[in-house]
Amino acid sequence: MTALPDIKSLTPARLSALGVERGWPRYRAAQLFDWLWRRSARSFDEMTNLSKACRAELAREFSLGFLEPETTLRDRDGTVKARFRLDDGETIESVFIPDADRRTICVSTQAGCPLGCRFCYTGRHGFVRNLGWHEIAGQVQAMQQALQTRATNVVFMGMGEPFLNPDAVYDAIRTLNTDSGLGIGARHITVSTVGIPGAIRAFAAFPLQCRLAISLNAADDETRSAVMPVNQRFPLAEVLAAVREYIRTTRRRVTFEYVMLQGINDRQADLHNLARLLKGVPCKLNLIPFNPFPGAEFRPPSPAAVRRFAETLFPLLPAVTVRKSKGSTILAGCGQLAAASTHSP
Repeated sequence: MTALPDIKSLTPARLSALGVERGWPRYRAAQLFDWLWRRSARSFDEMTNLSKACRAELAREFSLGFLEPETTLRDRDGTVKARFRLDDGETIESVFIPDADRRTICVSTQAGCPLGCRFCYTGRHGFVRNLGWHEIAGQVQAMQQALQTRATNVVFMGMGEPFLNPDAVYDAIRTLNTDSGLGIGARHITVSTVGIPGAIRAFAAFPLQCRLAISLNAADDETRSAVMPVNQRFPLAEVLAAVREYIRTTRRRVTFEYVMLQGINDRQADLHNLARLLKGVPCKLNLIPFNPFPGAEFRPPSPAAVRRFAETLFPLLPAVTVRKSKGSTILAGCGQLAAASTHSP
């Protein structure tokens, strides 16, 4: 028996088209979308401002999906990692990170990842498929429900490369942002990418004022290609050219993320290369000590070495921060997500 399509996979435009096709009142599609996302309805019967006939019709033709955590792990620092099993059996992970008055949810955009960055656990499990937009936005909805809290921030920084699934990412952002969706301000939504020049330029034209983060991790092509194979296709000069164009177009600064690997990208030469590479670029550099995972080939620098690296860069760049590691004991830190795939080797 063929499974019914999930009504939550319909964008507002597709819901409106469905309404025209069915002869609904013009406001009906908006009511339905509001029930699906802002009100987080679990069944059509909850939608009491829709007629019984309409609810019955919807129940015959659609399922109403809602992601439920299959497992949750909680770190002593308050970080929570949730694993979700999707309709086709694949699993993904999302992370809730509390920090003072900030409540950030980190979402995945792909099941697995095709890029194979050597410092990232996700890439070791290969790539299975892109997520649907509703599976991306649904992670935030599900985490809020499970933890009984509202996110203040969302980062597209979990499993997968967001800009290899751009249409779904854009639709998810719209639902996260709109008042009839999850109502999260665009400036509190960050998309993190390895640096795909064409996608960065396209993101500059996206109408919502979301933030952009670039996973840099090295300041010369030889080192970056060694830890991030994608650099062989998109070298640093091309990435930085796209970033500068993005900044000129949007007048927004970007964040560069720099996972620190002992003996690989924390050398004196790396300091000079970073300062030269980012000179004149309105940006923030976020230093992230490497988070180990099973079978990892790298180690993080010592806290003292990270501090010296940062202090040397402080007068050379507009802003330098060191990210405090959270969730590392439950493998919820940057680069540690790796939900099992039904297609994993």
